[in-house]
Amino acid sequence: MLIVQKYGGTSVGDCERIQNVAQRVIEAKKAGNSVVVVVSAMSGETDKLLGYTKFFSRLPNTREVDMVLSAGERVTSALLAIALEELGYKAISLSGRGAGMVTDSSHTKARIESIDTTRLNDLLAKDYIVVVAGFQGVTQDGNVTTLGRGGSDLSAVALAGALQADLCEIYTDVDGVYTTDPRIEPKAKKIDKVSYDEMLELASMGAKVLLNRSVEMAKKLNVNLVTRNSFNHNEGTLITKEEEIMEHPIVSGIALDKNQARVSICNVEDRPGIAAEIFSALSEANINVDMIVQTIGRDGKTDLDFTIPEVELENTKRVLKAFESNVESIDYDSDIAKVSIVGVGMKSHSGVAAKAFQALAEDNINIMMISTSEIKISMIIGLKYSELAIRTLHSAYLLDK
Repeated sequence: MLIVQKYGGTSVGDCERIQNVAQRVIEAKKAGNSVVVVVSAMSGETDKLLGYTKFFSRLPNTREVDMVLSAGERVTSALLAIALEELGYKAISLSGRGAGMVTDSSHTKARIESIDTTRLNDLLAKDYIVVVAGFQGVTQDGNVTTLGRGGSDLSAVALAGALQADLCEIYTDVDGVYTTDPRIEPKAKKIDKVSYDEMLELASMGAKVLLNRSVEMAKKLNVNLVTRNSFNHNEGTLITKEEEIMEHPIVSGIALDKNQARVSICNVEDRPGIAAEIFSALSEANINVDMIVQTIGRDGKTDLDFTIPEVELENTKRVLKAFESNVESIDYDSDIAKVSIVGVGMKSHSGVAAKAFQALAEDNINIMMISTSEIKISMIIGLKYSELAIRTLHSAYLLDK
């Protein structure tokens, strides 16, 4: 098999942990596999490097920021290659450029455009363990770029797809994907297999094991993705095609996102194009709008409610100032949370939403907004009730059994 392994910042947090990772890589190699390893910077290193850039400028040139930040992963990859060689294995470290990772020119948040695997395939054919610095690439004209949050996961999935690897293993400090956050609900169970679509919903709704950009790419490139704990040998969670999973539970997991804010615009003029004007203005400011509810118009007026990431609250207030004179009021509420129920089994079962509403009602938890899709129900509730809601719903769908 050809396996791509990715190790996060906590897994390579110091030299001793890099040594442990080397042993883990060798286990895969000894089993007869070809191995490509993608590494993050040591935990805390990226923030430290970013702090250096801020010493000189509040808004440093993003091209230079990428040059600085990319150093963290290059250090880890070279150290791991040295550790592997010392243990008797042929190993070589490559930067994103060396691995053929070509991106667009959006510094600090670049997107991968292509990967030239010629050098990687040549090294694998010569029995090297190839260690790639994650989180980075290079533009067509030779400038170093970084991929933004979760960039090393993205590097690993993209390489696995380009190399047509049999498996992409994402090693972190947790055992896999759980039915909900085990810190909130100790009865949460690890999920053995989950579909790309379910994982996408869980990731975008607040589950932090994988970011949705990585899952989207895994689905697009048909990469079998496993998330595992680098500190034990537990099985982890396989993220794969829906048809590869024999039995689907009705609900696979429940996610919580506390980083939400609600915007309520009262008595908007009820005419064609008003929603387009508001949401176009938000879009131009790169503000991502999530749930939207518009009430039935009365007397030529309507109310418009929607949610945004809490970090965009001040930016949203700035954009909506232009509309204040045309509405009765605009209210902002960051004291909310989004609770989401996810499962492909919802497609073929009725009463899933009713069970959620009933369970929350019994605990006196008011639902402010509701959004649904084929495999997801999301609800906006008061922040102070969020963890109670998670435990209530986890029990209601028997996810602790």
